[in-house]
Amino acid sequence: MRERMTPDRAETIALNGLAFLASRQDHFDRFVLGAGLEPSALRAQASDAGFLQAVVDFLLKDDILLMDFCREQELEARDIHLTHHVLGGP
Repeated sequence: MRERMTPDRAETIALNGLAFLASRQDHFDRFVLGAGLEPSALRAQASDAGFLQAVVDFLLKDDILLMDFCREQELEARDIHLTHHVLGGP
């Protein structure tokens, strides 16, 4: 049985996505640059739903990166789309 996508679960997945990006410096740098953030500001932004949605958006834009994240986290791409929706995406 699939676990229901709750706001807490969506936030956890997005935070895991941020950690995943941080472990891949080239992707992390592209994310930070694209978001217009200073790396030092990330900790303060990590609890912001809009920021977490930006992390998920970034993952969704790169199929290979998305699949690597899903494999590592034992998730399906559907989980990431649900995360995006729960965090406030269209």
